[in-house]
Amino acid sequence: MNVLHVISSLKLEQGGPAQGVRNITSYYAELGVTATVLSMDEPEDDLGSVDHLNVVTIGKGKGTFSYHPNLVKQIKHIANQFDAVIVHGLWQYHGHAVRAALKHTNVPYYVFPHGMLDPYFKQEYPIKHLKKYLYWFVTQYAVLRDAKAVLFTCEEEKRLAAFSFKPYHVTAEVVNYGTTIPPIGKQTGADQFYAEYPELKNKHIFLFLSRIHEKKGCDLLIQAFAKALESNKDIHLVMAGPDQTGWKAQLIALAQSFNAEAHITWTGMLKGELKWAAMKAAEVFILPSHQENFGISVAESLALGTPVLISDKVNIWREIVEMKAGLVGEDTLQGTEKLISQWLALQPEEREMYQHQAQRCFEQKFNIKQASKNLVARIKSDITKS
Repeated sequence: MNVLHVISSLKLEQGGPAQGVRNITSYYAELGVTATVLSMDEPEDDLGSVDHLNVVTIGKGKGTFSYHPNLVKQIKHIANQFDAVIVHGLWQYHGHAVRAALKHTNVPYYVFPHGMLDPYFKQEYPIKHLKKYLYWFVTQYAVLRDAKAVLFTCEEEKRLAAFSFKPYHVTAEVVNYGTTIPPIGKQTGADQFYAEYPELKNKHIFLFLSRIHEKKGCDLLIQAFAKALESNKDIHLVMAGPDQTGWKAQLIALAQSFNAEAHITWTGMLKGELKWAAMKAAEVFILPSHQENFGISVAESLALGTPVLISDKVNIWREIVEMKAGLVGEDTLQGTEKLISQWLALQPEEREMYQHQAQRCFEQKFNIKQASKNLVARIKSDITKS
């Protein structure tokens, strides 16, 4: 079976969808499926590790919605080579292009919203939401309505998606989600992180590994961490991730205002061995996000036995609580302060329990192999019926 994935960009700097494509296709070969990705990246762009994918790049789209004049034609030209097409992400031209290209064919298409229907955006960015409503009526609703299925990564995402836009009539299905840890991730040790940052040896590291973005709650984290420093000077916060909006300077100034800057290390985006080493060096992973559809870094941390401290706006929080793989709090300053203080109050044997449960949680809930099986089974079922 051949499946085409269409996404605006495969660059890892773009966040979850780009990593999600890599993850969901990682077991395709084992399942007898060949994956091709069509993206609006330039041929010379650094897309990171894509060895298991056939990648077709057609160049950058224009404007906010990444309009590309050749995209519909390109998809039409290759559509008969594939059994199904999967669209990743909303609010950009590639979803419209897939629907238009496949309209008079027998090739089904599916859509992964990747959390982009979460009502958080409606509440936080009302002006942008009005603009999106226009796009919703022009084409986005039709893209979702006509899809064979709209694929959600967990029940919470599926539930929330119904509250953002009307009309909303879609074939919704949860196929689960997750990640996989490559051999390099399993083999890399914490010492490689300490070799790069020797001053952090023997520190109790709280690791934030995500984009430096307003919705991630970075400001809450810095303030709450500064509060915790008042009674515990051995803790250290590692802020790892790309600064895409220029917010980092303000956050550094915020840390300085609380005299916490000496206890915070800004690494930029971590890749390869250094990323996995950081996760293993961390005592705990922390993400007080205001909205998080899944949180691939959360699942990766769990896989390595690193417990997580997350907000209840990370959609997989129920699974974390159920498995006792970490602690969950509100996405407020008080909630973040409580998360950190609760962790610091734990006894050593309790922290060991959370470490053990972290790996169990990953294997039972977030191993991408099962998600890939679910997705492939759904596509095969639809093909058989048609």
